[in-house]
Amino acid sequence: MGQRGSDDRARIVHFAVLAFLQLIMAVELVFLIINSQWLHGFLVIAVMATMLAPVVLKRRLLVQIPSEIHILAILFAFATLFLGEVRDYYERFWWWDLVLHATAGLLLGLLGFMIVYILNEDRQVDLHMRPSFLALFAFSFSQGLGALWEIFEFAMDQLFGMTMQKPMLGDPSGLTDTMWDLIVNAMGATIISLAGWRYISRARASYVDSWARRFIERNPSLFGD
Repeated sequence: MGQRGSDDRARIVHFAVLAFLQLIMAVELVFLIINSQWLHGFLVIAVMATMLAPVVLKRRLLVQIPSEIHILAILFAFATLFLGEVRDYYERFWWWDLVLHATAGLLLGLLGFMIVYILNEDRQVDLHMRPSFLALFAFSFSQGLGALWEIFEFAMDQLFGMTMQKPMLGDPSGLTDTMWDLIVNAMGATIISLAGWRYISRARASYVDSWARRFIERNPSLFGD
């Protein structure tokens, strides 16, 4: 009963956060269309659709994700794409990009931890990894995706003339921005990897354990006996 109540509260918070962010973006979209800012308007529509997709297509999805992870994902997308690109927070606040990349390191590290943790828990997969390797995988997973994102930023700047790589003083090429992004991503990945290693090594319950077990419970077809 306690677990079900916790799930219900998480779903309510998820829908409330989603509705609030959608309302903000809808209002912004109106102003963008009025001012003929089509590129930003298209970006807002894409962000809104991406956030709504897991809810609208919930029954068609192959897996069911815990609501807490959805909340983190939509908040990060909102901060990165809407506030960062559309509202120009990257230009208004010099630290915005660094904070988001550090947060990305944390979230991607958490995702990497959950992936290998779930594989460890799956009886159909003959995989038993030590906590130290789980931490190493989580760090590598986070840093690898962070590097792919930097490649994406470079490609968008080169192909479409965008400024996703922010030129810094003395370095108009954007290389310094890229390196700092990777550094703070590594810092975030290190923090979550060490935290996960500490909890698992000491056999303590944690958010990784809770979310992973709920993921397994909601997707029994993926985890047979």
